Amino acid sequence: MKTDVKLTSLSSKGGCGCKISPGFLSSIIHELPRADDSRLLVGVETSDDAGVYQLTDDLALVQTVDFFTPIVDSPYAFGQIAAANALSDVYAMGGTPLTALNIVGFPITKLEPSILREILRGAYDKMQEAGAVLVGGHSIDDPEPKFGLSVTGTVHPKKILTNKGAKPGDVLVLTKPIGIGIQTTAIKRGALSQEKTEIVIQVMSTLNKYAAEVMASFPVHACTDVTGFGLLGHALEMAEGSHVGIRIRASEVPVLPGTRELAEQGIVPGGTKANAEWVSNRVSYSQAMESTDRLLLCDATTSGGLLISLPAAYAEPLLKALHERGIACARIIGEVRDEHHKKIEVV
Repeated sequence: MKTDVKLTSLSSKGGCGCKISPGFLSSIIHELPRADDSRLLVGVETSDDAGVYQLTDDLALVQTVDFFTPIVDSPYAFGQIAAANALSDVYAMGGTPLTALNIVGFPITKLEPSILREILRGAYDKMQEAGAVLVGGHSIDDPEPKFGLSVTGTVHPKKILTNKGAKPGDVLVLTKPIGIGIQTTAIKRGALSQEKTEIVIQVMSTLNKYAAEVMASFPVHACTDVTGFGLLGHALEMAEGSHVGIRIRASEVPVLPGTRELAEQGIVPGGTKANAEWVSNRVSYSQAMESTDRLLLCDATTSGGLLISLPAAYAEPLLKALHERGIACARIIGEVRDEHHKKIEVV
């Protein structure tokens, strides 16, 4: 069995652990029966990050699950990233994670047990940082490694954040840079330097806990995390859920260094291209904007930042508080408008 194998070489898709397109999913989910339970506060009817189920007048459960194939070669880093990614959905809903279950697919005849041990250790350490508890999990023998977690958290029923509360006049704040999908695809192809690899791993493994803790002190109207559907895809879900228009200022969006150059070389994951196609009829771009820059805004992401919508008067104070907390890449990237409902304008 191998100990020095590159994990990304065992992934048939690699890149970003991309989600199935929302258009494909919605066509299936909308045909399924709806849960008839008044205690289900957030379910599959919306495009939110997690489900929320009310237990008492002041307590609700937040539940989510996420897993994917390796996007980096370090087993320990893979475990950390997978944990940070799964936890992010709870933070985006305004919740606090409590427990988690590991989800493991592992080729037991191909790889040494030490590799799985490192994946689980990475996830454990990240869960410790989050203040949550790993309580078990489930594993299968799988020719392609897969790992993730099912996370349960809590939130006050009146303090739930969703992606459908954005209001005209709000300002949008993004807490992490984009370009993760392109850079992890470059890792798979051996085209990313060690320095840039370490940077993108650091971004992906950083918990959104700290941004969420800062955000909790502000009157946030809506929030989501930027993951598989890319910045524009998740912004579009916010616009559709909130029945508003959104304007993104492309020059203000933080991008990982070297991402544009990689995209110009054709190093772009299939999920990013699919995202660009999915949003094409509902996004208008500046005529001067090049196709490469359009792809960057659609880049399929793993463990991206929070996209926060809040009143304009609080945007700069929030940004300052985020920077003081060490979230240096946070930027004001756009605003919510009372026109062009359910559409995005990129300027």
